[in-house]
Amino acid sequence: MKPVLYFLVASLMMPSVSAPALPLPPDVEKQPHQVTTPFGAVRDDEYYWLRDDARANPEMLEYLEAENAYADALMAPLTLLQDRLYDEIVGRIKQDDASVPYRERGYWYYSRFETGKDYPIQARRKGSMEAPEEILLDVNVMAAGKGYFNVGDAQVSQDNRLLAWAEDSVGRRQYTLRFKDLQTGALLPDVIEGVSPNVVWADDNRTVFYVENDPETLLTVRVKTHVLGTPASADATVYEEHDDSFYMGVGRTRDDRYITIGVESTVSSELRYTPAAAPGAFTVLAPRARDVEYDADHHAGRWVIRTNADGATNFKLVTAPDGATSRAQWRDWVAHDDNVLVEGFELFNGFTAVAERAEALERVRLLFADGRSEFVKADEPAYSMGLSVNAEPDSEWLRYGYTSLTTPATTYELNVSTGERRQLKQQPVIGYDASQYVTERVWVSARDGARVPVSLVYRKGFKKDGSAALYQYAYGSYGMSMDPGFNLPVVSLLDRGVVYAIAHIRGGEEMGRRWYEQGKLLNKQNTFNDFIDVTRALVEQGYAARERIGASGGSAGGLLMGAVANQAPQDYRVMVAQVPFVDVVTTMLDASIPLTTNEYDEWGNPEQKPFYDYMLTYSPYDNVRAQAYPALFVGTGLWDSQVQYWEPAKWVARLRDVNTGRQPILFRTNMEAGHGGKSGRFRRYRELAESYAFVLDQLGVAADRD
Repeated sequence: MKPVLYFLVASLMMPSVSAPALPLPPDVEKQPHQVTTPFGAVRDDEYYWLRDDARANPEMLEYLEAENAYADALMAPLTLLQDRLYDEIVGRIKQDDASVPYRERGYWYYSRFETGKDYPIQARRKGSMEAPEEILLDVNVMAAGKGYFNVGDAQVSQDNRLLAWAEDSVGRRQYTLRFKDLQTGALLPDVIEGVSPNVVWADDNRTVFYVENDPETLLTVRVKTHVLGTPASADATVYEEHDDSFYMGVGRTRDDRYITIGVESTVSSELRYTPAAAPGAFTVLAPRARDVEYDADHHAGRWVIRTNADGATNFKLVTAPDGATSRAQWRDWVAHDDNVLVEGFELFNGFTAVAERAEALERVRLLFADGRSEFVKADEPAYSMGLSVNAEPDSEWLRYGYTSLTTPATTYELNVSTGERRQLKQQPVIGYDASQYVTERVWVSARDGARVPVSLVYRKGFKKDGSAALYQYAYGSYGMSMDPGFNLPVVSLLDRGVVYAIAHIRGGEEMGRRWYEQGKLLNKQNTFNDFIDVTRALVEQGYAARERIGASGGSAGGLLMGAVANQAPQDYRVMVAQVPFVDVVTTMLDASIPLTTNEYDEWGNPEQKPFYDYMLTYSPYDNVRAQAYPALFVGTGLWDSQVQYWEPAKWVARLRDVNTGRQPILFRTNMEAGHGGKSGRFRRYRELAESYAFVLDQLGVAADRD
């Protein structure tokens, strides 16, 4: 039997990553294994053994470390470029920055950064911003000495005296709840482990509601209550979800009258509520029904509900009386529109703000008690706009965010009575001049006739002569829309003459709910076709040279990269696939893997032969074959709970076996992080600078080499 690993570095110093003289990549042992289905289908998976739920197998860890060493060797000639990119990106960041303060129950809340520090300080001031600062959490102190650290939900009690927060020091999204007395600064002894980052206070200021996770699948399974000063082992369960296709969360209504438990799957929702002043039994607002989704809020004595019930594919708004228990009590308020997706709403005393989407662009519509409606204005052809923090419903000022590929994130507040608009803050970007960049929106006809919107940005002076390099990004799953917002690191690409494109492909919701439905389940191939067709159209229109195309996607967008790499490798010189979901069929056959059961209505359940057969047609790991692949930069986190590290590890190993091309395949594992990579506002840019350097070198843009 051959050794588990070979790792020979022919030469650590190369003239270019893309040059022929490369170090030899790691090779990893194959071990026979078969993956079976309930209906008898069998697939060989020679790298299945790389899976280790405990992350302790020495041979597996040796392989990942060997891949990291190989990545180090490949990237050594580009160290200068990586450093320059990192310095450029970090150099645009105002290090002593702060968020826009918002008022809630007499305090102004905000977060701020100090120069040179990776994590925020969460703080507040009583009455005005001139009052003394009270530090709620100094995350820099909390994260000291840790490779990863994240603070999830943080909630102040109704009497403003206590703080509850969730923290994760591994990156696996299993959080720990802790508590602090804000008057004395003392940490309370109460500690609750194995929870989601979601906590709500009851009005007694002693009781919290939280969601307990399953320790293996990480599914949200129970809502519990904890009374301060009592052992966590005595916490009572107030709700348990037995359907493992549902997620769960807790909240408070807009008027603070109710505590809610919301559960939702891909195609169904259900909400329960109980009085926050005297929590007891939870009342179901409307029983769940397949293919009926809804979310709700309570204000001014009524429920306002966003729902797709009664064929409202793009959702509509309905109202229901206080105490409602069924859909029979719902009354239409904002009618369904085939061309307008209702994405959310915020309730105020005198008006309602509705977040909508039309023609692949976001907008905010204001609805007034007298029946009037008007839109918040936008200034560019491609942009992103959405509701900001509006903590208090008794205000005439609406806060919203606005950004575009050329406009840094900006927070405005609009007086809905007078029409006065004030800019509260624009993200400071040191050395950036928006007038030197151009954004535009183009439409591409996909092979089946669908019109796919594309957002583009480039530096002024760009010539559409077919010679430029292009970096194309997309996601295309879960109905998540990738809106054209300002991307600070991308400026380093634009300044080097690269065109940056966001392809708003099917599987997202940019063009409404049907856009999503046309890119999921047995329609998933549309997602990949759209991405490829956008690339080819941009080349034909002169935005880029055919041989200078880069592509990028992460998570489900990494699946996109894997599928496109198999189906159209000749169209791309280089691809970046971060935490890629590439072993679709095997993962979806294993209900013990976190999130699998929640995903059946997104991808299909491969225990059913029609879905199994269809998923096999595009699953990246299952469709690797002997052909010349583009250069690939693949990244993962050892502790990733959403896309397990072994998916990209197996994919890369199989690619190395059959790739007939000469372009490098680089596989980087962050041994101390999960799905989101390294924590901290600066450390993650080191990782990004590495992938950018790899891409620029492959596209013939890089000039800085050791």
